[in-house]
Amino acid sequence: MQIPSVTTATNGTTSPDSVTNNSQALNQQDFLQLLVSQMQNQDPMNPQSNTDMAAQMAQFTSLTQSSAMSASLAMMQANSLIGSTVTLQVTPQSTATGTVQGVVLQNGTPQILVNGSTYPLSQVTSVTPPAANPGTTGTAGTTGTTSSTSSTN
Repeated sequence: MQIPSVTTATNGTTSPDSVTNNSQALNQQDFLQLLVSQMQNQDPMNPQSNTDMAAQMAQFTSLTQSSAMSASLAMMQANSLIGSTVTLQVTPQSTATGTVQGVVLQNGTPQILVNGSTYPLSQVTSVTPPAANPGTTGTAGTTGTTSSTSSTN
């Protein structure tokens, strides 16, 4: 994040200070730096209340936790697709179909590996779950074999 130079009101000169964050997103360090700046440059006759600052910190913490939870959910969703057959919208005119072989994390975003290429989850248009193994009933630890007994009277 590039913050432009600040013009001071007293002499009209420009300060060469600027803050750069190449991730294009505010992190906690950036937020604290802004909060300190806000405290240093506030009007001494009308200072900001402590409750306002605490509310800002709580909102930022909540946003950070929400973002982390969203990333975790996306990773869980991608992992749940392993072994499934998916159809992907590769371009507006073409689709691809294949089995999800794995999940790759690229720039903090999970991408599924299909047919040797990675795709974002947003390109998935349909999912077919993996076929159940023949001979299983879906109950853990049991097999689908059946036996019958007959009795004669």
